[in-house]
Formats: sequence, structure tokens, C-alpha cells
Amino acid sequence: MTSPDVPAELPEIEPHEAHRRIAAGALHVDVREPDEFARVRIEGATLLPLSEFSNRFEELPHDREIVVSCRSGARSGRATAFLRERGYDAVNLGGGILAWEEEGLSVERD
Repeated sequence: MTSPDVPAELPEIEPHEAHRRIAAGALHVDVREPDEFARVRIEGATLLPLSEFSNRFEELPHDREIVVSCRSGARSGRATAFLRERGYDAVNLGGGILAWEEEGLSVERD
């Protein structure tokens, strides 16, 4: 599943593969805004809003795979491309948290 507005060559993974990689030690970064994150999120996700991303991305480790997510996969696709251009091992969660929930994977809600 390719998210809209994401380059075809960008590495994108399905929710179950993202779940597997996160469980195996990949860092999960959610690029939605704080209000979106507060409503629903994937357990253990690190919030780094896209609005702050270009100023804070260097906080992310270079020695660990990063799974990037958002609501539908478009914003996270842009963040993934940004990280890959800077040498990070980053992949996009195709379809975002919407696809994650559709696949029956658990989320936290406030």
C-alpha cells in the first residue's frame, strides 16, 4: 500500500511489518501534532511533530532503524525522505495509524 504524496522509491512497510520491526528494536517516531497524538497513538511511539522536525531531527539516533508514522502515511513519508537524505535508516509506515488500526493492531487512546 503506497500512501498518497509519497515517492514510490521511498521504503514503506505494512503495519504488521512495522510492528515486528518496532518489537525488534526499531525506534518508532510519530510526526503528527501533539493534539492528534494525545487522542490516539501507537504504544511506545516517540512524538516529534512535523512542525518541529527540521529543528529537532538530530535528536534521533543514527545507529537504529526508525519507523516513521502519521495519520495516513503522507506526512511521515515526507519525514522519512528527509531523514534518508541525511543518512538515517528510516522507513515509512504505509497508511499510517489508520492502516495500523485497520489491521487490528493495538493503540492507546485518551
